[in-house]
Amino acid sequence: MQLMSPLDSVFLLAESREHPMHVGGLMLFEPPEGAGLEFVGEIYQGLLGARDLQPAFRKRPATLLGGIANVGWAFDDDVDVEYHVRRSALPVPGRVRDLLELTSLLHGSLLDRHRPLWEAHLVEGLADGRFAVYVKIHHSLIDGVSLLRLLRRTLSVDPREADLRTPWSLAPPSRPRPDAPSRLRGLAGMVKDIAALGPSTVKLARSALLEQQLTLPFEAPRTMLNVKIGGARRCAAQSWPVERVIAIKRAAGVTVNDVVLAMCAGALRAYLDEQRALPEHPLVAMVPVSLRGEADADAGGNMVGTILCNLATDLADPAQRLETISESMRSNKKVFSQLPRAQALALSAANMAPLALTALPGFVSAAPPPFNIVISNVPGPAEPLYWRGARLDGNYPLSIALDGQALNMTVVSNAGNLDFGLVGCRRSVPHLQRLLRHLDTSLQELEHAVGV
Repeated sequence: MQLMSPLDSVFLLAESREHPMHVGGLMLFEPPEGAGLEFVGEIYQGLLGARDLQPAFRKRPATLLGGIANVGWAFDDDVDVEYHVRRSALPVPGRVRDLLELTSLLHGSLLDRHRPLWEAHLVEGLADGRFAVYVKIHHSLIDGVSLLRLLRRTLSVDPREADLRTPWSLAPPSRPRPDAPSRLRGLAGMVKDIAALGPSTVKLARSALLEQQLTLPFEAPRTMLNVKIGGARRCAAQSWPVERVIAIKRAAGVTVNDVVLAMCAGALRAYLDEQRALPEHPLVAMVPVSLRGEADADAGGNMVGTILCNLATDLADPAQRLETISESMRSNKKVFSQLPRAQALALSAANMAPLALTALPGFVSAAPPPFNIVISNVPGPAEPLYWRGARLDGNYPLSIALDGQALNMTVVSNAGNLDFGLVGCRRSVPHLQRLLRHLDTSLQELEHAVGV
């Protein structure tokens, strides 16, 4: 048995029927030219044959002393791969809508805690000949970005590669071990940052607030998205060419992430207006961003923070909305850029901390939301990728909905496209798929507004 980390335990303790705590990914593949009807079946047999599982895919929660749960991991030596790897076929006519409906049902069901906490579903039957793979794994084992990276490692840039790599049989990537002086220097720097955390952070935060540079939790309006949720999920996914977003970026003098946020903001404004639920005040999004500067661009470790961004959903003009979003991101990033790493991450943790309060009885209904939605933009591969010769056509991340956060929007770049994955509470976010139409309209409005 292996003791759990406190964070692993939190993800398991937070899970209930209404709150599945797994992350997922839906990948669409185009079979290679000349592939026969047996191609998907051969892949399925190859998946079943991959039985050399890495430790993370053999873990299941252990029970101590007959009843103490969520404190340790047990490891299965004989994993029932046929249970974890499943093959499904869509009903005729095999629409993408049918695939997303199946994915929604799979994403809303809990993983079996008596077994290792993962599943992989191979889905065929799409009318255009493509097939899909949906993978889900518990957040106590891996986070969403790490899952995307793991799935990326199963793919190849070579369409002729015949090897079938599976996420559960991949060895962890090797990393060079730092020497003792490097570790000591890193520890000394961390101690220095922590020692300065209190006074400098308070001083900078006070200055930022006076200059209205920093968006803080609980400034967001209450919306239909910030309610207690049920256990059923609905998933939606679609891709747009990244060239369209880059053209807007260049014309407006903003970043790609600014345009993505403006695209989401326009869609949310239209969706909430359609539901007669658009608040007077602008929505606020929590946005994970890289805080790494040029000086430490090649340094190891994590430098990811969370920024709260004004989505300007109170503005009808797409150009003004984009400008406001860009200014909000720029101002918040400026505050973070002036902080050492430990302090920047501490401020990010303060932005996220209110999420833990949603577990308190009555908190979601009584308190204003800390923010309205999480919107993530994750860098992905720039070149086409293949899996046993099948080209990756879409790579859609599917995250977690929480009490008070009934909708999640995650975007990943993929070989010239931006792939949007949306996850919402089926009850609290009706007609989720309409957001895809609103996203497309929002992109067109931004193009028209900046003249591209």
